[in-house]
Amino acid sequence: MRTVETPVGTARMTTAPATRPWATLVLGHGAGGGVEAADLAALARHLPARGVTVVRVESPWRVAGRKVATPPPTLDGAWRAVLRDLRDADADGSDPHGGVPVVVGGRSAGARVACRTALEVGALGCLALAFPLHPPGRPDRSRLAELTGAGVPTLVVQGERDVFGGPEQFPRDERYVVRRVPWADHSLRVPAAAPLTQQEALMLVVEEVSRWLKQLVGRPRQRDTLGRGR
Repeated sequence: MRTVETPVGTARMTTAPATRPWATLVLGHGAGGGVEAADLAALARHLPARGVTVVRVESPWRVAGRKVATPPPTLDGAWRAVLRDLRDADADGSDPHGGVPVVVGGRSAGARVACRTALEVGALGCLALAFPLHPPGRPDRSRLAELTGAGVPTLVVQGERDVFGGPEQFPRDERYVVRRVPWADHSLRVPAAAPLTQQEALMLVVEEVSRWLKQLVGRPRQRDTLGRGR
């Protein structure tokens, strides 16, 4: 774990390194929780063994102990600073797990930040966990433009019971792929009566993300690293 100074405060990175990485996945958290969210924790626990280094980024507002997320421009500014720090560490060789493609992502509000900035930070792809397509009960206030505007291949992993928008509410579009988690809500939690356990639901997430990353990166072909060759 290490801290990064951003224009809007101190951010914190928790890294789960792969021994022989072929990709790095940088993840942001939602507005209602932190990097300990079950889906983020599951990816950090299982992907390193598959060759993917996972970096979970805690926003300055959470590090400072505040309860309410800051406005989108502030969130985006902090995220850019963290990705710039990772790029610089890769460039100067101080990151022993650098030199591999970087994919950005996050859950809920963190997915929105990743989509809004993916092209700017030079990411190879974008992972949107529980993308909040609209506020609950307000499908007229769509945020689809953020998702389609990512400008890079994007994977959406969505719970079937997500009140912020279920999988069927995402229009068919070649710019992103939607994968559903049966019975899951916005937190990707499943009820006790569901025909699959919570652990099985989380492993579905891990498998979908792992499969998509392998297709995206095109192992073993060499791909550009963060911020270069785009």
